[in-house]
Amino acid sequence: MAGRTGDRRGWLTRNLVVLTLVSLFQDTASELLYPLLPVLVTGVLAAPPVVLGVIEGVAEGTAGLTRYVTGRWSDRAGRVRFIGAGYGLAAVGKVLVAAAGAWPMVLAGRTVDRLGKGVRSAPRDALIAASVPSENLGRAFGFHRAGDTLGAVVGPLLGLLALSVMGGNLHAALWWAVVPAALSAGLVVLVREHRAPAPAPAPARPAAASAAPSHPLPAAYWWVVGVLVVVGLVNFSDTLLLLRVSELGFGTTQVVLAYVLFNVVYALGSYPAGALTDRWPRAYVYAVGLLAFAVGYVGLALVGKGPVVFVLLAVYGLFPALTDGVGKAWISSLVPAEHRGRAQGAFQALSSGAVLVAGLWAGLLWDVGRGGGTVPLLVSGVGALVAVPVLAALRFRARPHP
Repeated sequence: MAGRTGDRRGWLTRNLVVLTLVSLFQDTASELLYPLLPVLVTGVLAAPPVVLGVIEGVAEGTAGLTRYVTGRWSDRAGRVRFIGAGYGLAAVGKVLVAAAGAWPMVLAGRTVDRLGKGVRSAPRDALIAASVPSENLGRAFGFHRAGDTLGAVVGPLLGLLALSVMGGNLHAALWWAVVPAALSAGLVVLVREHRAPAPAPAPARPAAASAAPSHPLPAAYWWVVGVLVVVGLVNFSDTLLLLRVSELGFGTTQVVLAYVLFNVVYALGSYPAGALTDRWPRAYVYAVGLLAFAVGYVGLALVGKGPVVFVLLAVYGLFPALTDGVGKAWISSLVPAEHRGRAQGAFQALSSGAVLVAGLWAGLLWDVGRGGGTVPLLVSGVGALVAVPVLAALRFRARPHP
């Protein structure tokens, strides 16, 4: 049947498996670097915390600028070429970070890395949606997020191993990330293009009606995107959360292990959450994720050093598990198949802009009142809590596209 690549295998199609492996290797590389960035930027390179927020915010903002363009373009020109270019750029970005001798080079490396993410993300997500049955979108995106996040478990542990083998030499350890990044880019050759079937011709309409402008992204889509982007304004970079754990008195190894715990919860929860949304309203599942966000952020703002920090990070891990794949499946379900690249691109571009704003304001407020991350964490946690009922109400505003 058209639109269902690999029907004999159900939803677990060739493209989904290969793209999940590609993401796993890339995330292994990214997450080897990620928990070490606060140490590199604020420790080895002696930059203030606001620089960390600026680096991550600008990097994500750069990704956002390309997502809409490449997503829309890929609907017409094919998606695999953008996916390959994106993962190649990400590998180059990792080389730049590993070679950095000053924080501007870290900024350049993270920007190239995230530029690659911007080039590949919307086409990849549109290709996943095109490659599985529409009734299994949640399950497919949950599976992909679980595999991707498994890399975020392996990566930090590989980083600790690299630090140990390299005798604590941070720069030498960072070079280890280049290997899985290169493997990720190479695996893209196994991905197969999949084009959605051409839409059936619309029935003839009166001249006045046919003159009306077409709207490939319907109102239900924009309702969801609008609310999720506003939520993104309080969701600043996780590097600042790791900086908070460091502020509470934990050493580098403990910070990395805390991040591993967060990603274990994220990975284990992603597939069940995605599968659940193929049966339950996605708005409700996303709202529960926001509750986990609020608990994690407010808790980390108020607690001191102790085991409860790890518990709070585990709770916070439920937030991306219940929202990342769920959000992508939700967006894909609201638009026609031939416009999914555009839809994912617009959503991810606007979300990246929100992350940029969140990183800037959180970085600037980080040392207000000498409380470190207390103020931005409280602001974000309360903001997420306020958004929960709004998110839940979207169930009645956002109906799936037929």
